Amino acid sequence: MSSAEQNKAQIILSKVPEVTIFFWIIKILCTTVGETFSDFINVTLGVGLVPTTIIMGIAFLIVGYLQFRAVKYIPGLYWFTVVLISVFGTLVTDNLTDGMGVPLEVSTIVFSILLLLTFLLWYLSEKTLSIHSVFTRKREAFYWSTILFTFALGTAVGDLYSEQLGLGYLPTGLIVAGIIISVFLAWKFLKLDAVLAFWVAYIFTRPLGASLGDYLSQPVKYGGLGLGATITSVIFLLAILGIIVYLGLTKYDTVKKNAAPVNTLNNKKQNVFIQTIVVLFLFLAAGTGSYAICSNNIARQADSSLTSLTGQLSDFVTIENDMLNAVNAKDFAAAKTKADDLEHNWDVAAARLKSIDKTAWTDIDGTIDSVLADVRSGNQDVNKCVSAINASLSTLNSTNKK
Repeated sequence: MSSAEQNKAQIILSKVPEVTIFFWIIKILCTTVGETFSDFINVTLGVGLVPTTIIMGIAFLIVGYLQFRAVKYIPGLYWFTVVLISVFGTLVTDNLTDGMGVPLEVSTIVFSILLLLTFLLWYLSEKTLSIHSVFTRKREAFYWSTILFTFALGTAVGDLYSEQLGLGYLPTGLIVAGIIISVFLAWKFLKLDAVLAFWVAYIFTRPLGASLGDYLSQPVKYGGLGLGATITSVIFLLAILGIIVYLGLTKYDTVKKNAAPVNTLNNKKQNVFIQTIVVLFLFLAAGTGSYAICSNNIARQADSSLTSLTGQLSDFVTIENDMLNAVNAKDFAAAKTKADDLEHNWDVAAARLKSIDKTAWTDIDGTIDSVLADVRSGNQDVNKCVSAINASLSTLNSTNKK
């Protein structure tokens, strides 16, 4: 087979949908499911963070393999892959944060770098970042790698601002929605490059969907609507299924066969380069500025005279004592409710407590993670839960009474 024939054999039909209004609707629905469905399996079913990650990782690899094997865009297969990569990307960040204790600030920086490197390698290799150019296996590999990092990054950014910096789910979602609308207006009226605008909007739909999912599923006392992860996941999965059936029947988002593949990012490469630098600078400035403002607000709320966590942990001691009583009574439903209270209150207080004594906070954080994992486990091992809670209480009490 000649070189030309080999290249022709690598060409496949477009593997991605047209960017229509349905694309953005279903993308946001998928990102919301990524947030709520991972919580449903991990927390509601009590499977645990690591087993959930392994299960969803295997599922993603299987469906991803089928997606790569396909030779054209199949709505059901494509969007099922997006749902699974959304769940898996969310779990990757959750494992780093909850399982390994990696700060959300570090996760945000690392995934930002990985995403930028993926874009850079993709462009240097293919001279395009347009999703309408995804008609070779190599470009498809770049495409799905990019999507994975957008979900992981979006999870880190969303959790950082909504929980750790205390903005709340709804305000965070509204801010992100404002950013996406601004990008659309810049593309529509200020001639922002279409490919650049697409990827900026795509990245920010992740924290938008996550904030929406948290707002719908989290209890009212935590600033949500209290629908729960189960109901929220079912509602959005049904909506995704309905749209997929519609797209499969109408072919509304299928790239036309006679459409020429896009091989260049933009004819005005210098202009696009300048736009990209400007956009990166704006987001870097806005991100660091807003982070500094929120952190300073948290620092002002804390007593600057405090040099230790003495007397600052009584609420957490009370919650864990209530949880211990519930476990001893084998009332795991009440114990899991207290676990939710413990996790939420600990996340909200994290920035303030870390600013006082980061070392002590880190030690306590590790014991609380163990408590949450054991209490939420489907095994309902009373002895194991009691042991984890007592170990955490010992650390909390010793730090609180120093």
